[in-house]
Amino acid sequence: MADKIVQTAGRDQLGEFAPMFAHLNDDVLFGEVWNEEAIDVKTKCIITVVSLMASGITDSSLTYHLQNAKAHGVTKKEIAAIITHATMYVGWPKGWAVFRLAKEVWKED
Repeated sequence: MADKIVQTAGRDQLGEFAPMFAHLNDDVLFGEVWNEEAIDVKTKCIITVVSLMASGITDSSLTYHLQNAKAHGVTKKEIAAIITHATMYVGWPKGWAVFRLAKEVWKED
């Protein structure tokens, strides 16, 4: 089994304001769903990037998940192909927006 994914962003950023949301984010989403073994983490990273892309989310959460994808083995060549493929289904402007972020994440490669 790979290293267990642990997340504290919910508690760190919203723990006092929204403790239930923080719990769901840190313990359920990242604690249970991300650590469930039926799908490997690299695939989960790809699914997450494409899901955020399809939703038009191009803020720091997408940057985080692009960095996470890179950290879990998604190469520059793979992310370029993933974004290109998804663009055909989710829209050209979304593809451009995600490429701008991905280019920054993979810039040193």
